[in-house]
Amino acid sequence: MIMKNSLRDSLDAGKSTMGTHFAFCDPDIAELIGDTGLFDYAEFCAEYSVLDMKNLYHMARAAQCSNLPLMIKLDQESQGFWAQAALGAGFKSILFSDVRIPDDIDICHKIIRPETPQVGGEMGIKIRRPSLSSYAPKNYLTDLESTLLCIMLEKKSAIDNIDLILERAREKGVDMAQWGPADYSLSWGKPKLMFEDGIFPIEEKVIAKCIEYNIVPRAEISDVEQAKRYIDLGVRHFCIGWDRFILQAGLVKLGEGLKKLTEGI
Repeated sequence: MIMKNSLRDSLDAGKSTMGTHFAFCDPDIAELIGDTGLFDYAEFCAEYSVLDMKNLYHMARAAQCSNLPLMIKLDQESQGFWAQAALGAGFKSILFSDVRIPDDIDICHKIIRPETPQVGGEMGIKIRRPSLSSYAPKNYLTDLESTLLCIMLEKKSAIDNIDLILERAREKGVDMAQWGPADYSLSWGKPKLMFEDGIFPIEEKVIAKCIEYNIVPRAEISDVEQAKRYIDLGVRHFCIGWDRFILQAGLVKLGEGLKKLTEGI
């Protein structure tokens, strides 16, 4: 069964969007997020998690219970296989990591775009969830074309050549870009830079350049107050919170509260 990509519809309509991250591979997490009715999508951070093909199917089916589109963030080393596996499971957006040079954009484009003369991708018809009952090439193609192509801008080499990267991204129809301060700091040789004020001008440059090239910039935030700065910079798309950190913070609050209450017993 093909689920309509409501995230694509929101993006095309110029609406702001809001997602949240999850790294736990239990399909219940995707269903819980969808049950809130608050988020436009959820991003499975596969780069930081464990996964298999069956698990991706279960996640997508669980999310579909509440019409929640899923995005997957991939490790670069095996991105081709897992991007196509995720699309076959029913994911609606692919976030490619570690873009360094313009040619990396070409690779991402070929992985998830249809192999037609007009588009020039390398994705054929695969009889997975979007095409279980029959080939139905028209519906399959429409669904595939609705997939969001998203990239991380997180390497020093990419930021040093940001105009070349974004020019190619615009040519290839990249939908969204996400700044990554941690990998940028590491690739600069200054791992702690991400915690210093010196990182802000670089981030602001990336956001401004994305807007200039008509590539939607997205901001990752951990609390609502952080969104205000990004809104002032022109950002309208956010991904807030990570399940691991939310769980940890909740456990710390409960544990500290009860420990304090019971210490004198």
